[in-house]
Amino acid sequence: MSGAAAARLGMGSMIFGLLIYLFYGYCMYKIFQKAGREDAWAAIVPIYNIIVLLDIVKKPIWWFILFLIPFVNLYASWVVNDRLAKAFGKDTPVYTILLFFFGFIFVPVLAFSNDKYDSSRIPNDQ
Repeated sequence: MSGAAAARLGMGSMIFGLLIYLFYGYCMYKIFQKAGREDAWAAIVPIYNIIVLLDIVKKPIWWFILFLIPFVNLYASWVVNDRLAKAFGKDTPVYTILLFFFGFIFVPVLAFSNDKYDSSRIPNDQ
């Protein structure tokens, strides 16, 4: 492969990755809006989007540290996905499993569905 072809492939991959990031950010933006957040723009800001998501699912900000620890981050992500699903009326464990393993499909489904956010569905166990 020539240098020019490699550069085009690299640039194409970078643009594709950016488009995926922007789409996922837009989906999170819609979820943040449904949750009544005025700072829904935070969905596209790295790190801050996790802090806002933790607030939406009623977890303390220090949980952000859990996302930085290998293997512990899987547990933290599972809990956040479970609580997010419950907030939108998806109480079945199946939806949590799908959201955890296939988030690239089910985050947009959650974002563009007619489901309403209700914080009273989330257990208050901070």
